[in-house]
Amino acid sequence: MTLTLTHFLTLGAILFTLSVIGIFLNRKNLIVLLMAIELMLLAVNMNFVAFSHYLGDMHGQVFVFFILTVAAAESAIGLAILVLLFRNKSSIRVDELNALKG
Repeated sequence: MTLTLTHFLTLGAILFTLSVIGIFLNRKNLIVLLMAIELMLLAVNMNFVAFSHYLGDMHGQVFVFFILTVAAAESAIGLAILVLLFRNKSSIRVDELNALKG
């Protein structure tokens, strides 16, 4: 059995759906929210690579490198903000971070 484009797109859709569910259902833990956003970006990357391979061009794989760069920067900045919030508030619960209003 060979893997077709439909298999990869189905897996990407499942991962994307899981990440959206993770974002909407979990409003308490900031780490889980960041992981759900990363899973969403990885699902989109898998679709880009699948289409790129199916169409025989490299444009999708070039986009993947840019998305991975943005995801790495987002993770680094998000974790830095998380560490600072934990130092100041002693908690990383999202519902307790309402004091950030300007």
